Amino acid sequence: MAASPDHCYRHPREETRIRCSRCDRPICPECMNPAPVGHHCPTCVGEARRSVRRPLAPIRRLRRLSLTTILLAVILAVFVVEIARGGLRDLGVLVDMGAMVPALVEDGQYWRLVTAIFLHAGPLHLLFNVYALVIFGNLVEEAFGTVRFAAVYFVTGFAASAASFAFGSEGRVAVGASGAIFGLLGAWLTYNWRRRELSMAQANVRMALLLIGINLVFGLSVRGIDNTAHVGGLIAGVLAGLAAEGFGGRAMRTASRVGGLALILGGALALVLWRIG
Repeated sequence: MAASPDHCYRHPREETRIRCSRCDRPICPECMNPAPVGHHCPTCVGEARRSVRRPLAPIRRLRRLSLTTILLAVILAVFVVEIARGGLRDLGVLVDMGAMVPALVEDGQYWRLVTAIFLHAGPLHLLFNVYALVIFGNLVEEAFGTVRFAAVYFVTGFAASAASFAFGSEGRVAVGASGAIFGLLGAWLTYNWRRRELSMAQANVRMALLLIGINLVFGLSVRGIDNTAHVGGLIAGVLAGLAAEGFGGRAMRTASRVGGLALILGGALALVLWRIG
């Protein structure tokens, strides 16, 4: 004997003899979702989807995390280690942690040209660089995308260290992300200069030039600031901004991006070899 018809729980006027195989609610043809056995109602399908999404939520949040935020977290974490080891009172701690010291680089410790950009000499030094990275890191990352932003940041940071090494005094102890930040500022200047027909880009060019001028004058006026790293990072950044966008068609753009950034890196390496030789 056939079961008497019931009414769909979402559409009370619709008669049906089908029930959800998961919760046993009556469902009409419009509400049926095929399942391995029978049909599921929209409510059960929604619950199943949410149960799958919940474990993936932290992964999705991690994917949305910008590289700028990750760099900031690393820089702050390194500074906490500096404080814990007494780096604010003892310059030797910064040297032990990877500060750029020309004499040590000449002895083969080339990794210092990279590690130095994650170290800072004090809270004020850190504050200025963190503030600048928050502003220009996000701008450049949004403009170029995460991969090209990473390339610009590390290539210009290395170029800044290479300039400091090549033209600095033998006993200099150089630390700070400011060379890489000048690189981002140079790349941002180039990016907007190529779009100077737009009023917003014109305003960004003026702002970038003003900030570059202020920081260079400040660097020349205050003792202890590594101006060679700033200038080296800025020049590398202007060139990296051109390279990161590339030229020509799609295939040519990819090749010109990689080739351009490789040339900048090669120029920085040439400075290192020149100083060593």
